[in-house]
Amino acid sequence: MATCDLSLRGMHCASCSQLIELTLRKQKGVSKASVNVATERAHVEYDAALVDVRVLEAAVRKVGYGVEELNAGSDARERMHHDEDEAATKRKLFVALVLSLGVVTLSMGMYLVPAIGNLPGRSWIQLLLTLPVMTWCGQQFFLGFWAGLRTRTATMDTLIAIGTGAAFLYSLLVTVGLVKGELYYEIGAILITFVLLGKWLEARAKGKASEAIRSLMQLQAKTAIVVRNGQEMEIPIEQVVAGDVVRVKPGQKVPVDGKVLDGHSSVDESMVTGESLPVEKQAGATVIGSTINGSGSFTFTATNVGSETLLAGIIKLVEQAQASKAPIQRFADRVSAYFVPTVITIALITFMSWFFLGHATFVESLLKFVAVLVIACPCALGLATPTAIITGTGLGAQKGILIKGGEALEAARKIDVVVFDKTGTLTHGKPVVTDVVSFNSALAQDALLQLGAAVEQRSEHPLAAAIVNTVKEKKLVLPDPQDFQSISGKGVSAMVDGKKLLLGNRALMEDTHVNLRNHGSDIENLEHQGKTAMLVAVDGTFAGIIAVADTVKPTSKQAIEALTKIGIHSVMITGDNERTAKAIANQVGIQEVRAQVLPQDKSATVKVLQASGKRVAFVGDGVNDAPALAQAELGIAIGSGTDVALETGQIVLVRDDLMDVVRAITLARKTFRKIVQNLFWALAYNVAGIPIAAGVFAGIGLTLRPELAGLAMALSSVSVVSNSLLLRRTRF
Repeated sequence: MATCDLSLRGMHCASCSQLIELTLRKQKGVSKASVNVATERAHVEYDAALVDVRVLEAAVRKVGYGVEELNAGSDARERMHHDEDEAATKRKLFVALVLSLGVVTLSMGMYLVPAIGNLPGRSWIQLLLTLPVMTWCGQQFFLGFWAGLRTRTATMDTLIAIGTGAAFLYSLLVTVGLVKGELYYEIGAILITFVLLGKWLEARAKGKASEAIRSLMQLQAKTAIVVRNGQEMEIPIEQVVAGDVVRVKPGQKVPVDGKVLDGHSSVDESMVTGESLPVEKQAGATVIGSTINGSGSFTFTATNVGSETLLAGIIKLVEQAQASKAPIQRFADRVSAYFVPTVITIALITFMSWFFLGHATFVESLLKFVAVLVIACPCALGLATPTAIITGTGLGAQKGILIKGGEALEAARKIDVVVFDKTGTLTHGKPVVTDVVSFNSALAQDALLQLGAAVEQRSEHPLAAAIVNTVKEKKLVLPDPQDFQSISGKGVSAMVDGKKLLLGNRALMEDTHVNLRNHGSDIENLEHQGKTAMLVAVDGTFAGIIAVADTVKPTSKQAIEALTKIGIHSVMITGDNERTAKAIANQVGIQEVRAQVLPQDKSATVKVLQASGKRVAFVGDGVNDAPALAQAELGIAIGSGTDVALETGQIVLVRDDLMDVVRAITLARKTFRKIVQNLFWALAYNVAGIPIAAGVFAGIGLTLRPELAGLAMALSSVSVVSNSLLLRRTRF
């Protein structure tokens, strides 16, 4: 199954997106089509053997919309098209405003200046002023109306075209003398002016909502200094290939992802990860493309280039999220599918009721007909969900929190249990030496470490690496061992500086008859803290303990406390033994622990919690936790930017900070709250506005002229977008 993304032009409302979706789904071979009115994009899944992208584009053009397949360079063209459309709308708005003021002056100015009422040819001047507003400024609405007629569909264009067209045609008949009555050219002119005002303000607001994705794109470096054949050369970023040796000078941007070969510096990664403090980089460290180098210099091997870089992956992820629909959007789509035909029906009933039953004049009935059509345009309804998603996901991306779409937003608001994997999530996932205890007065702690590291440097066990790395960090001398022997499941032995050295567990000490009788409590105290006690014996005598543990991340306890405050219960899951698991859980404040769980059984543990009625979020490192991430209602991958993490979970946390779990859930809840607010006010606006426009409350003097209905309709769309933009004030 192939997929493609299409950039669309000319959409106004939810009805437009519904029409395009329906058109695409009707094409042979198309299995799925989703259109987002806020991003003006369509995502299509289709069988390439049955349909071609060109056919899809032709189908969209046939129903009256501009379309272009998204590919390399499309982002710049999209932005250019957006700017062109915004500028064109602004020009039309200015012309419509000037001409409408002239029409209003001629039609109503006579109440202030009586001479205007006697102006020769006043009706023809109004016609000449209104004509450009209708035919040029409002051209898009009438073209959309015509396209709708050809496809037997109704959109916002239908409502505007019928409403303004009715007022204009009636006034035209009066002008040429076929009908006697008042002129209402100002209604058509002002309505189109207000609609254009709304479209212009809406375009500006939507542009602000999408600023996050554009700011991410602008982070990308333009050139790179590569070393080829011993020569340094500066080349465009597009020409860098994996394996190139790249040099980064002080103050420059790191052009692509890679691994440091030599040199040392600190790199500001805040624009990608949101982490404010610079990160130290030296040989072996990974660097992220588009981050900013500090005062040092280094070379690195390019590993991911072009679309494979972390930043490119983040941009793609955010674009997909912003183009997605929350499940709640289905409700809005169902409403909008029947909305316009229903409104037209209500408007006709309004006209007939007032004209035939209310004994109103034709003009009075016509004005109410127009007011109902105009005030009910479903723009706000269509913008309610996508603008909130765009703003929320954009804000999250700037903070290193990647929300993959509307489903994640809805899932997050319902979560009542968060299951944390221990290793690599609550802890660093890398064992380190935590305690060195010497029971030999002639053997200092550093000396004991040196002996332990001397034996362990031949071992491949992760705990051995922790001891060796500690000695290297302390820059201590590492003696060479002799007669090294690995004793399976128990430890190691070797001769070091003429001494017989043993390092391992209790079983090793018992097998070699090393006396531990006086130090049992020392060993147990360390083990109760969740640490692995590695026992050291020298020439058959117990000499001390080197304790190694996977340490807890600094923000783990803070995150658990914060989740508890917002009513979310935390559970820890690990393959470790019960004692170690409870020790770590006590450190971070988790009461419920599932220990000795194999990686393949983590998803089963999630199922058990779900079976008890819990709505579960799983937080893991995005690799061996993938089944559990998929099983949970909400999968949160802490990946530190790895490619695997970007493919797993519904939310990806770029930073290695567990407080981002709390921030992600909080942001998702606030974004969903905005969606609900927007939908409520969009529907409430129509529920309240249509009866007023129809004259239901005329008996108490509450009526609405078409001009004011047009203004209210325009402001409703702007208010929905503005409400979504308030999310940008969220502080973490």
